[in-house]
Amino acid sequence: MDVSQHNTEIHLNQQHWDKKPVLRRAYRDIHALIHQQLHDGDGITLELGSGIASIRQTIPNCICTDIFPNPWIDQIENTYALTFGDETVRNIILMDVFHHLRFPGAALKEWHRVLKPGGRVIIVEPDMGLLGRLIYGCFHHEPVAMGQPITWAPPPDWNPADIDYYTAQGNAHRIFVKNAVTEWKAEWNLERLDRMCTLAYVASGGFSKPQLYPTFCYPLLKALDRMLGVLPSVFSTRLMIVLSKRM
Repeated sequence: MDVSQHNTEIHLNQQHWDKKPVLRRAYRDIHALIHQQLHDGDGITLELGSGIASIRQTIPNCICTDIFPNPWIDQIENTYALTFGDETVRNIILMDVFHHLRFPGAALKEWHRVLKPGGRVIIVEPDMGLLGRLIYGCFHHEPVAMGQPITWAPPPDWNPADIDYYTAQGNAHRIFVKNAVTEWKAEWNLERLDRMCTLAYVASGGFSKPQLYPTFCYPLLKALDRMLGVLPSVFSTRLMIVLSKRM
């Protein structure tokens, strides 16, 4: 599938975003969690794969980037070949982007180059608790791909500009929860690994499914999330990983 499929989905997402207040509220809550994990100090805060750039409402100084020149994007960036200089970036944010990286090791190498020492990468991804596997495996159009090989590094003749459409929703869970790949540990500290129940978001229907509860019930769903979150292996549907570049 051509990489332009991502842009098609971005424009569809914008339409759903405008129509669903509960979706906007759910994302504001997730963005607030991201905001709490930002590393203080000078340097750029950068989001890769910003999509509709909704994070700007919570983190106004965030530079929103994508591979498509949509009007709400600050600049075009390829995560494998960033235009930023060495050690100029303080924070890198990825929201539902990591599972689209065919070569995550190459991306981490590039992030390591541009980050200041102690700088952070904050990754939010689907998590594969039993509930997460059911929801993403049965009701989402992107494959979970739990049994597929993870290609950590690209082949020698690879060109970073050759980006294709790739998706494997289970990759972050496999790498950071199950330690299916450990090469990243040599250069990164794992600051946080939060496995969260997010029924308030899931039952909102996200960007592609109908909303399953009235908007005024959102606080009740959030309370249920907190209760069920004590059993992440069963109920986790969201994963937040915070990495810091080793000094």
